[in-house]
Amino acid sequence: MKVPHLEPDSMVGSKPYVSKPEHNTPLGFPGELVEGWEQKAVTKLGELVSQSRALQVFLDSCVKCGACTDKCHYYLGTSDPKNMPVARQDLLRSVYRRHFTFAGKFFPKLVGARDMTKEVLDEWYSYFHQCSQCRRCSVYCPYGIDTAEISMAAREVMDSIGQGQKYTNEILVKVHKIGNNLGLPGPALANTLEGLEEDVKEDTGVDVKYPLDVKGAEVLLVTPSADFFAEPHVDGLIGYGKVFHAAGVSWTLSTHASEAGNFGMFVGSSANLHKIAMRIREAALDLGVKRIVVGECGHAWRVAYSFWNTLIGPFDFLDPRYPVPQHICEFTYDLIQKGALKFDKSANDDKVVTFHDSCNVARASRMGNMPGGQFVIPREIIKATCNHFHDMAPETIGEGTFCCGGGGGILTDELIDLRIKGAMPRMQALKDVIEEHGVTHMAAICAICKAQFTKIVPYYKLPMDMIQSVHGLVSNAIVLNAKQ
Repeated sequence: MKVPHLEPDSMVGSKPYVSKPEHNTPLGFPGELVEGWEQKAVTKLGELVSQSRALQVFLDSCVKCGACTDKCHYYLGTSDPKNMPVARQDLLRSVYRRHFTFAGKFFPKLVGARDMTKEVLDEWYSYFHQCSQCRRCSVYCPYGIDTAEISMAAREVMDSIGQGQKYTNEILVKVHKIGNNLGLPGPALANTLEGLEEDVKEDTGVDVKYPLDVKGAEVLLVTPSADFFAEPHVDGLIGYGKVFHAAGVSWTLSTHASEAGNFGMFVGSSANLHKIAMRIREAALDLGVKRIVVGECGHAWRVAYSFWNTLIGPFDFLDPRYPVPQHICEFTYDLIQKGALKFDKSANDDKVVTFHDSCNVARASRMGNMPGGQFVIPREIIKATCNHFHDMAPETIGEGTFCCGGGGGILTDELIDLRIKGAMPRMQALKDVIEEHGVTHMAAICAICKAQFTKIVPYYKLPMDMIQSVHGLVSNAIVLNAKQ
């Protein structure tokens, strides 16, 4: 990827809407910027550093080697040097040094230490909302400095003084009140699922069920609420139901836990992270399920895989024969390995497919019982259901995958310019594989990636319907038996 010429401050005006009191106070944050916020922000930063050894190491250990400078998709797409990971980190590191290091306290100009001022806060608000927390820079940093953790800390500090982001905080309030990011109440969910049953019956002649709040079901499926109606997300939900039907496994969705996503991670709020995740444990106990399966959502899988056990565990009430949590791709892959699913791959012969590794799956979790399972399993599912598959260039997939440009809580319309520019590296890799292999469709296992791509591919002269759910491909090819 060609390194762009520098265009200093070219994205300084890119920032999301500030949250209003009604989006802040239900989350335990001040309604608006509080009096004395400068000192309160420094105090909060000190608390975070004292609570997280990792954060302190990330702030202390950078040697400005430059390994990360050209690894951020937002820098590659915007040319703004403050979108270099090291420069973004320094926005917070400069305040940390001023107040929590000897050199910063006594020789601030020598070490680039700064006081917490309105100018600094404005820079934080702009550039820490130009980070999708994808962690690609951490892969190439010789010290493993994770800019995502620094970004989360900065957002947590800003929320603590009343300078939160409207998009993320408004969604968090909806989850607490109703149970999902979109604010879909139970009757709307039930109506949607009944409609899916009718559609699948009409298409296949088979009575595939999409159950809601069924006590005693074996599996509780938690999935991003976008799966209930958005395109191509809903094709994935249809596919999940067909897999459960073909496997003969009873399952259910839950109105109480009708959201797998957890925006508490994006704003660095452990309290909100915990509260949202707890809805899933409560639903599992109430419904008496034996297993919890997570649908196609990148950051939801990171939260489930990396945090559930300490957030909402132990899961000693579930069947110990199965992993907790289990990804829907693991579930389907296991059935494929056992020969329990039949596919007519020709059903996808109108497609030449490639696969986009989603950041939080690729770099913040794993899948299955093999190293690199998060890369192998989705591809094996695609190959089992499609005759034509080609990967993008090796340096743009797997652990080095490029972000879609819309993750980390910035999938909001006022940031569309940033989102388009940030998607440039992925779009370039996609165009290369289109030119080389005639790829027509790109599949993903993340709700945000699918929503972001369908929005921005037209800006790159590509069709919106080329974006696919992996389980949408499964849905097309799976052979159902009416007697199942």
